[in-house]
Amino acid sequence: MIRPLQVADRVWVATTTGTGGPSGPAPVSRHRDDLRRAAALPEWRAREFLAGRGLLRALLAAVRPDLAGAEIVPGPRGKPALRGHPDVGVSVSHTEGGAAAGVAVGRALGVDLQHPADRPNPALVRRLLPGHAHLLAALPPERAAAEVAWVWTAQEACVKASGAGLAGRPWTIDVPPGARTGHWSGYRWTTLRDHSTTPLSCAYTDDPDDPD
Repeated sequence: MIRPLQVADRVWVATTTGTGGPSGPAPVSRHRDDLRRAAALPEWRAREFLAGRGLLRALLAAVRPDLAGAEIVPGPRGKPALRGHPDVGVSVSHTEGGAAAGVAVGRALGVDLQHPADRPNPALVRRLLPGHAHLLAALPPERAAAEVAWVWTAQEACVKASGAGLAGRPWTIDVPPGARTGHWSGYRWTTLRDHSTTPLSCAYTDDPDDPD
């Protein structure tokens, strides 16, 4: 059974990489629309796709049960949406050994989950952290690589929420190492460091009434 995490007002995330103990594999979707879309994919991608869709539908069943059976359709850049419910933001992410999904009512949303490398790639560090790369130099390689993954998930979650994807140049978003939350172009991003054993972040439409 999934454990929804309420990240902010009307924003929830679920992941199979939670810190509260093994969450088990994502529930596999058996929804007819999901199965139809999966049939056109390679076998490995179909398994990943149905696991992500299953986790998203399980999260919907927990927080908006009236929408658990809604058709999930891809947008122009592949961002998923619920047909007929443009006011509900949804997002799914996969990585080695895990999946994450998010639901936001009345807000755009992006989630990103990233299994870290064994050690940081210097070129990637310079690209993602041009003003903060020196802060990673004193860290052990494994910890530095994990921090790069945390930064990338926050950056990627922002452009997923905006719907721009890589065209939004996520590497230009300033996310300092160790940061837990911040703002970018009308969105708030949050790194879920206390809730996931694998780097996981979400971003959602900012609300000026939300406390910092």
